[in-house]
Amino acid sequence: MQSVETVLLLVVLATVVAAFARRLSIPAPSLLVVAGVVVGLLPGVPEVRATPELVSLVVLPPLIYAAGEEMPWRDLRAVWRPVTVLAVGLVLASAGVVGLVAAFVAPLPASMAFVLGAVLASTDPVAVSALGRRLSLPPRIQVLVQAESLFNDATSLVLFRLAVSAAIAGGAVSFESVGGEFLLLAGGGLVLGLVVAGGIWLIRRRTVDPVLETVIALVSPYAAYVLAESLGGSGVTAVVVCSVVLGAQTPKITTAHIRLQVEAVYGTVIFILESAVFALIGLQLPYLVRALAGSDPGWPWQALVITAALIVIRFLWVFPLGWIMQLRRGNRRVNWRTSTVVSWAGARGVVPLAAVLSIPLFADDGDPVPQRDLVLALATTVIVITLVAQGFTLAPLVRKAGVARTPAEARKEQAIANVRLAEAGLAHLEQLYDLETAPPAVLDRLRQSLLARIDHGDTPDEPTGATYRRLRRELLAVEMAELTRLFDDGTIDDNTRRRLQRTLDLEDARLNDDS
Repeated sequence: MQSVETVLLLVVLATVVAAFARRLSIPAPSLLVVAGVVVGLLPGVPEVRATPELVSLVVLPPLIYAAGEEMPWRDLRAVWRPVTVLAVGLVLASAGVVGLVAAFVAPLPASMAFVLGAVLASTDPVAVSALGRRLSLPPRIQVLVQAESLFNDATSLVLFRLAVSAAIAGGAVSFESVGGEFLLLAGGGLVLGLVVAGGIWLIRRRTVDPVLETVIALVSPYAAYVLAESLGGSGVTAVVVCSVVLGAQTPKITTAHIRLQVEAVYGTVIFILESAVFALIGLQLPYLVRALAGSDPGWPWQALVITAALIVIRFLWVFPLGWIMQLRRGNRRVNWRTSTVVSWAGARGVVPLAAVLSIPLFADDGDPVPQRDLVLALATTVIVITLVAQGFTLAPLVRKAGVARTPAEARKEQAIANVRLAEAGLAHLEQLYDLETAPPAVLDRLRQSLLARIDHGDTPDEPTGATYRRLRRELLAVEMAELTRLFDDGTIDDNTRRRLQRTLDLEDARLNDDS
C-alpha cells in the first residue's frame, strides 16, 4: 500500500471515529483502537505496517510536547517524590515481573522475555493524557499520572537498550553500564531539553509574527528530539523538559493573538496525529496476528496473563506508596479511592509501540532475532488491551470512586475567579479616577461593565473609541496578573486558569481587530 494512501486512510478513519467518540462521550483513543482492529480484519483491506521512524520521529515528539506543555509547574513540584518513585521503582519492578511471567508462559528466550518487559514497563504519556483530558480529575492526581508517564520513559529506555544489547549482541550487563547509560539518556535529555528550551525562549520572546510563532511551536518538539537522539541522550526526555519549561513561560513571552492562533493550529495537528496513531495501533494487530499464523496458537492467553501481571504489579506498588504519602501527612488510613484510580490509569500506547518496532531484525551474528514476531504481537496486544479495557472503564471508575470534580464545582470555581478578576479591575479603575488621567464617562462605562460581570457573569462590552480600547487593554493586563496570582497561590486549578486566560485572550484579540 502506498504511503500516501496509508496516511489518507488513517486520517479519514481517525476523523470519523473521533467525531463519533465525542458525540457518544466515550474516550476517543479506545474507540480508535477498536475501529483500527475491526478495519484491519476486514477482507480486502491492505496491510498497514508502522515503521519505527514514523512512530518515534514523526508522531511521538509533538504528542509528548503537547502533553508536557499542559503540565503546570506548580503542581509538578508538589508531586515530584511519588513521581520519582513510580518513574524509577515501578518501571524496574514492572520490567522484572513481566520478563519473568513472559519467560514462564510464552516460548521466549529469557533475553527476549526481558526485552518485552522493558518495552511494556512504562505507561504512555500520549495515552494517559488523551484518556485523562476528559475525566475532570483533581489537579494533583492528574499531574501525578501524567508526570509519571512523561518521566518514566528514560528508565524504560535504558532497560530496553540494555535488554536488546543482551539479546541481540550478547552484551554484558553491569551496574556501571546501567548507571552510565541512565545518566547519558536521562541527564543528556535533561540538559539538551533545557538548552533547546532556552534557545526557543530567546527567539519567541522577540517574535511578533503569529505565522512565524506557529512555525516555531511546531518545530520545537522535533528540534529537541532530534538533537538529543543525535547526541546520545533521550529524545523523549528532552521533549518533556523543553515542553514543561516553555509551557510555564508561554503567557509571558507571547501575545493574546499569537496564543489563540498557535492553539488553533497546534490543536488541529495534535488531533490528527493523536487520532491517526491510535488507529494505527489497532490496524497493526491483525497484521501481526497473521504473521504468527500457525507458529504459536497460545499467544492470546499469553498476552492476557502478561497484561494481568502488569496491572497487579502496579496495584501492589501504588497502594503502599499511597499509604506512605498519607503517613507523611499524618493520616494512617489508605486513600483507596485515589490509589485505585492511579493504579488503573496505567495504559500503554505510542512509546511502547515505537520501542518494540525498533527491535532489530537480525542479531550481530547475522541470524534472525529469535521470536521477534511473537514479541511484537504480544506487546501490541497488551497495548490494545490496556487502551480498550482501561480506557473504557477509567471514567466510570473515577465517578464511582468519587474523586472527580463535578461540573458544578468547576463552574463555581470559575465564577469566583471571574469575580476576583473583575474586582482587581475595579481597584485599578479607582486609581485611574484618582489620577484623573482618563475621561470620567469612559471610566464609568468600564466600571459598569465590570460590575455587570460581578452581578451577572461574563458580559463583555462592545469596544468603541480609542480611549476605551486603551483603558480596557490596561485592565486586561491587570486581570491577567490577578489570574496568575490566583493560580500561583492555589486558589484555582490549571483548567480554570486556561479557560479564563482564553476568555481574556479573545477579548484582547477583539480589541485589536477593532482598532
